[in-house]
Amino acid sequence: MVEVVAALIWKKDRFLACQRPHNKARALLWEFVGGKVEAGENRQQALVRECREELGITVNVGDVFMEVVHDYPDITVHLTLFNCTIAEGQPQKLEHNDIRWITTEEIPNYNFCPADDEILKKLMSM
Repeated sequence: MVEVVAALIWKKDRFLACQRPHNKARALLWEFVGGKVEAGENRQQALVRECREELGITVNVGDVFMEVVHDYPDITVHLTLFNCTIAEGQPQKLEHNDIRWITTEEIPNYNFCPADDEILKKLMSM
């Protein structure tokens, strides 16, 4: 099982959604910014690194919003989604195909990664 972390970043009533690049697994699906926890990192450190690498921002990592385990055909992930705030910088498309601030009402208009399904249901019920 691969440990994966992601950030739930809000701007007023919108959260940040990122579209995966066309050359990676689950190409062009939408997701929360984040990635794999590397050796020697805790989950919070990994998330700070991933946000810097993928969006060029520094985040403050808050509490856990939700954890899910999902089996893809090629990988099983344990995903921890943290509430985060932007401490420094503006999100940039450094790795993603697109990034957007969307409302929970707009979630059905986006094709998210299957691992995010339970998280999205929780967001839509809030």
